[in-house]
Amino acid sequence: MGFSLISIHCLVLALFLQLTVGYGSNVSYDSRSFIIDGQRKLLISTAIHYPRSVPAMWPGLIQLAKEGGANVIESYVFWNGHELSPDNYYFEGRYDLVKFVKTVQQAGMYMMLRIGPFVAAEWNFGGVPVWLHYVPGTVFRTDNEQWKYYMKKFTTYIVDLMKKEKLFASQGGPIIMAQVENEYGYYEQSYGDGGKKYALWAANMALSQNIGVPWIMCQQWDTPDPVINTCNGFYCDDFTPSSSKSPKIWTENWPGWFKTFGDVDPHRPVEDVAYAVARFFQKGGSVHNYYMYHGGTNFGRTAGGPFITTSYDYDAPIDEYGLPRLPKWGHLKELHGALKLCENALITGERTNVSLGPQQEANVFTDSSGVCAAFLANMDNKTDTVVKFRNKTYHLPAWSVSILPDCKNVVYNTAKVGSQASVVDMVPENLRPSVVPPSKDLKSLQWKVFVEKPGIWATPEFNMTGFVDHINTTKDSTDYLWITTSLYVDSDEKFLKDRSSPVLSVKSKGHALHVFVNQKLQGSGFGNGSVFSFESEIPISLKAGKNEIALLSMTVGLQTAGPQYEWIGAGLTSVEIKGLNKGAVNLTKFNWTYKIGLLGEQLNLYKGDDLKSTNWVSTTEPPKTKPLTWYKALVDPPSGNEPVGLDMIHMGKGLAWLNGEEIGRYWPRKSPKHHDCVDHCDYRGKFLPNKCSTGCGEPTQRWYHVPRSWFKPSGNVLVIFEEIGGDPTQIRFSKRKATGVCSSVSEDHPSVSVESWTTAVKDTNDKKATAQLSCPSNTRISAIKFSSFGNPSGACGSYIQGDCHDPNSASVLEKVCLNRRDCSIELSKDNFDIGHCPGTIRRLAVEAVCS
Repeated sequence: MGFSLISIHCLVLALFLQLTVGYGSNVSYDSRSFIIDGQRKLLISTAIHYPRSVPAMWPGLIQLAKEGGANVIESYVFWNGHELSPDNYYFEGRYDLVKFVKTVQQAGMYMMLRIGPFVAAEWNFGGVPVWLHYVPGTVFRTDNEQWKYYMKKFTTYIVDLMKKEKLFASQGGPIIMAQVENEYGYYEQSYGDGGKKYALWAANMALSQNIGVPWIMCQQWDTPDPVINTCNGFYCDDFTPSSSKSPKIWTENWPGWFKTFGDVDPHRPVEDVAYAVARFFQKGGSVHNYYMYHGGTNFGRTAGGPFITTSYDYDAPIDEYGLPRLPKWGHLKELHGALKLCENALITGERTNVSLGPQQEANVFTDSSGVCAAFLANMDNKTDTVVKFRNKTYHLPAWSVSILPDCKNVVYNTAKVGSQASVVDMVPENLRPSVVPPSKDLKSLQWKVFVEKPGIWATPEFNMTGFVDHINTTKDSTDYLWITTSLYVDSDEKFLKDRSSPVLSVKSKGHALHVFVNQKLQGSGFGNGSVFSFESEIPISLKAGKNEIALLSMTVGLQTAGPQYEWIGAGLTSVEIKGLNKGAVNLTKFNWTYKIGLLGEQLNLYKGDDLKSTNWVSTTEPPKTKPLTWYKALVDPPSGNEPVGLDMIHMGKGLAWLNGEEIGRYWPRKSPKHHDCVDHCDYRGKFLPNKCSTGCGEPTQRWYHVPRSWFKPSGNVLVIFEEIGGDPTQIRFSKRKATGVCSSVSEDHPSVSVESWTTAVKDTNDKKATAQLSCPSNTRISAIKFSSFGNPSGACGSYIQGDCHDPNSASVLEKVCLNRRDCSIELSKDNFDIGHCPGTIRRLAVEAVCS
């Protein structure tokens, strides 16, 4: 059959349209996997929340996830970031959801869209608009008509927006599944009959949207078909879907944990993360999502909790600033590669279980074509073991899984981390004033200063006896609420003569409080991420006569989840003064005057677009340790192109902005010194958030991410509001950069890599484990800081030479690696003296400097 020129042109045009416009994909599923256009898919998903980074970062983050072996991006939809007031929608900047989904599509990846619209997520008010709480008759997340009306309305708005942009897979877009509600199964019973009715309603409401792809509900055990229930947690290998027709989906694997101001820094070892993932797929899982893969930043006042930090780093494979966290990112990349080698067997083969010991087992996947893959697991959390499988012996470290894509050769073990680690530093740089010529002298920086007067700064909101709820008063329009009264002190008070101090005793539902008496800061009180309420005893200075008492009540993010969480309040409940002649004076029933917010907020000082405003006072010597002070300066961006953090270690507590963009809350509050922190974390055994903590006695968050895209070439307006006093001359920009790389590989590491599997010689007896180093782009290995082949100990940045050491280790590495960006070296007799430490498994540890 021949073709005319016209028909050829038509064919080319049709192919072009198919590539550029795209035909709709058919997305279905069965008990084994998702099926996209007739092909079964093993789906490895990574959570990247669009408003927790900036549009300029999105392509790089998504590409890094793809390079890490993922084929799906997941994100919640943040209702309160989009519907600022009823029917007032916002989809710009960090909230440009359509742009984010299209960026995922351009990267050739799928999308899991978790619409909710309740999301929890350590996000302010769980993602629900605060205004909705004040719509009369509304009760969140139950069989309540008002709630259901607004929830359906917003869900439909998002669905229609995605349909309009043709972003569902059924339209040719990347979205292959969507989620309604979020972890409601935890709380359903607390709502009684209304809870079950609501869950069923939410599922049916979602199905009625007709999006052409499956709906899921996580941690929801009574989902109706065809909605799929899914698992969240540190481990989901034992999870079974409620329907035999549904695939096994893990929507949230937590590779780390969030932080709260004043607490330690939690870490989850990558060996345990990899173990959990491998066990999930070993036990029939086919869709897995890391929550988070890139945690990002809670810019502005978006952090919830309360007390969630501005950083939402989450110890994730990509750090807050967008850099791969090594070795976590690399070790999981190798895991994903190993899983992909087994993909056909995992989602089409027959699975059989083989006992290898009391706490050891194999799962074997085979099909009629001869494909065979095996997962060998040692669930013992203390003891390594040797098992026999198909007439071969295999060493299994405690709490580990080995993956054999051909049922013979180990390509990956979860406990053997061979990918490189990195030394990442925050390199400080002075604030550079935007003047001509530029000056390196920090004192020449021209500051503008505005000092708030404690107390009522304009017409008060109201006066009343006693206290009102803080949140019900501010409706979260600000963190701040002024509450003032006055107290008359007789001149014959004993404390005036013996110079003792009366004590102001306060009780509060949360979250924080500053106490001012006669315009001077007396002290503060605050709760924490575990207990929001607090009681404080604050010594105060009183004078004879009238004393003005001004209390600045503060929230630090609103509640994010829990039964009836929207009713959890904040603010003062009791105030009294102790130490007077007549004993304690209860001020609770005094007449109090209320004022919402700060004068500086009312004046929009944070917008940074009016340096000539008469509200500001110019100075080259800004006041230090001055409470309630706004600072403003014109600065140039830091040199280079590395990610930037604002170092606030010398400040107290407050808010920061650059060019009107909200950096967020800062509070270098220190964690308790007595907390159980560790120098080395034992990955073996079940993980909990308090298992592997660091940072005892240190600030929970010192640096605050300032995206590079927020900087102009010059004339950047930095605005700081400091609540309690600090030294603004000590504020620095710091550049986040990898200054070194490490590799630690033992002789028993898998000798066949994932990358070389397709060409690997199946008999691996003559192959040796290999150490690899790679510096960031535009840098080279300039020095070998540490090198030892034998039995070194420690971790990257703190290796220690053992009693067995090849003295030529350093010279061997220098010869192979110096002045190169990357290098690799085999642990063989050609490179090292393998006669050392006979009878033991030797290890090569190396740390290199990148510059």
